[in-house]
Amino acid sequence: MTLRSRLEALPARAKAQTPGLLASFIVALAATFLSEHYGASAMLFALLLGMAVNFLSTEGPCAPGIALASRSVLRIGVALLGMRITFSQIEASGWAALTIVVVSVVATIGFGFLCARLFGFNRQFGLLTGGAVGICGASAALAIAAVLPHHEKKERAVIFTVIGVSTLSTVAMVLYPIVARSIGLDSRATGIFFGATIHDVAQVVGAGYSVSDEAGDTATVIKLLRVFMLLPVIFVTSAVLRMRRGARSAAPALPGFALAFAALVVVNSIGVISAAVQSAASELSRWCLVTAIAAIGMKTQLKEVATVGLKPIVMMIGETLFLMLLVVALLAILPS
Repeated sequence: MTLRSRLEALPARAKAQTPGLLASFIVALAATFLSEHYGASAMLFALLLGMAVNFLSTEGPCAPGIALASRSVLRIGVALLGMRITFSQIEASGWAALTIVVVSVVATIGFGFLCARLFGFNRQFGLLTGGAVGICGASAALAIAAVLPHHEKKERAVIFTVIGVSTLSTVAMVLYPIVARSIGLDSRATGIFFGATIHDVAQVVGAGYSVSDEAGDTATVIKLLRVFMLLPVIFVTSAVLRMRRGARSAAPALPGFALAFAALVVVNSIGVISAAVQSAASELSRWCLVTAIAAIGMKTQLKEVATVGLKPIVMMIGETLFLMLLVVALLAILPS
């Protein structure tokens, strides 16, 4: 199809995709409202609400827009995460904190591979769950899923991972302050502990500032360092998939949304972006991700998620406990 024919078809495509995009955004609005009033993850609410209106993806005019939201809107949201990070934040965190982040992320993904092998799952599921637990929860699950080859169980795996990691993140927000006090961590070490172990950004912030301002500030920076780890993980995953036989359906070795993520980190680090624009981009990223997960929920059958069994649940709990114990050990070894 030529560029001219594509441009001519654009109005018709936009008209076809608008109903599904609006439906996904309305679910995202409802999820955000519930999250603000009841304190749970907006992504978890969006996922559950989306699954409740699953019929929209199979009947009527909404299917094209829902497919677009679950794919393109997702990648825009991941790319905009780069506006939250600067190189000065990475430098200011110190070598010990950076070491904790890198080691814990790599080790947790490796542990995910090991668990997947032990429980009889494929390595992609180990990467998906290990990356979600090790990096940044639901956002990481969505970003990693975007570069994995499509297969019939992929969306079910993503849905399960998002539900599991969001639930475990909320539990961690409640329990980890108790753990930090029981092992005698000071405010900075507590912030590093929260930022390096709790899965989702909102729960990291909630746990950190419930202890002290210093713990909250430190936890937020460490969490953003974990978000930055999305970039090398996505690049390595894409490169490996392309090198493996049968991975022709994988994303390019350098996915466009990952390159955009990296470019935005660089631009944000230069200091030419105002605080207002950074805040707006961060908020737009959040809305894109919530809208995308609502669309993914719409494309999922609840009965399919109910068949996952006990093994994946045990696997994700094990990965979460592994990450927590590893970070506690690294805090004891390295100066905070």
